[in-house]
Amino acid sequence: MKHSGFDTAFLHPRYWLLWFGLAVLWLLTQLPYVILLRLGRGLGVLMRLSAASRRHIVSRNIELCFPHLSTAEREQLVRENFASMGIAFFEMAMSWWWPKKRLGRLLQVQGLEHLQAAQAQNQGIILMAIHFTTLEIGAALLGQRHTIDGMYRAHKNPVFDYVQRRGRERHNADAKAIEREDVRGMLKVLRQGRAIWYAPDQDYGPKQSLFVPLFGIPAATVTATSKFAKLGRALVIPMTQTRLANGKGYLIKIEPALQNFPGDSDEHDCLRINQWIERAISEQPEQYLWAHRRFKTRPEGEAKLY
Repeated sequence: MKHSGFDTAFLHPRYWLLWFGLAVLWLLTQLPYVILLRLGRGLGVLMRLSAASRRHIVSRNIELCFPHLSTAEREQLVRENFASMGIAFFEMAMSWWWPKKRLGRLLQVQGLEHLQAAQAQNQGIILMAIHFTTLEIGAALLGQRHTIDGMYRAHKNPVFDYVQRRGRERHNADAKAIEREDVRGMLKVLRQGRAIWYAPDQDYGPKQSLFVPLFGIPAATVTATSKFAKLGRALVIPMTQTRLANGKGYLIKIEPALQNFPGDSDEHDCLRINQWIERAISEQPEQYLWAHRRFKTRPEGEAKLY
C-alpha cells in the first residue's frame, strides 16, 4: 500500500485547528495505557451526557436486542457502551502513533493458524468481522501478524484522511486499500489468495439485502458475503477482537472457516451470519457499536423503530 502523499495545501489556516487537536491527542497518547483507559471512560461519560440522539439510539438498540434485561441492567450496559466508545477514541490514536513494539505487547491472538493455512494454499479469505468499538486497534494489531487488505472510504476532511491512512498503512506495508464500491477490485484480491477485512453487520438499506432475524428482529442483512465468497472463490473466516479487562490488552480470536458456505440460498447464508453475529455480540455487548441504527430499514408496512 502506498502512503498518501503530504500536500502543502494541508498547511492552510483552515486546517490549523485540526492540526492543533491532533497534536494534543498525540501528546495524550504518550501516557501509560491504564491512564488512557481512564481518560477514555471519562470521555465516554461526556459523550453520553451531551449526545442525546446517540444515547437514544444506543438505548433503543439495547432495549430491542436484550428485552430480558431489567431497566437498571440496560442502563448500566448503556453506560459501559459509551465508556467503550470513549476508550476507542484513544485506541484509534494508539494504533496510529504508538511504536509497533509497544502496541504489539497488548496483543493475544487465537486461531492465527486458520489464516496461515489458507494463505499457504493461496486461498482467498473474507475475514468476517463485526463493528466492535475495538475495530481500529484490532485491525492494527492483526496487521502486525498477517497482511489484511481492507475496504476503504476516504474521509471528507483531507488532513484527517491523510493522518488516518498513514496511521493504518504502517501496520500493513504491503496491504491494499480498496474503495468500498470497487467490487471488481475486491474480487481480484480474493482470487489472488489475499485476505480482506469485511463486516456485514450494519444496515446498508434494502438494496441487495434480505430481512432475516437478528436478536429476533427482522433486520436488513446484506447478501454480498455469499456473492463475494462465490465469485472470489474465497473462504469466510469469522474474527472478533475484544478489549480485555483490567488493562490486559486485546484478544483477537480467529475461528475456523465456515463450512458449506455459500449454501443453498442467500437467506440461509444471511441467517447463519446473523446467528454468528448474535453470539459474538452477546459475549461482549458493551463493546459493540450500538450507536449505529441497525434496524433503520423496516419491512414494508412495519413501523419505524427509532
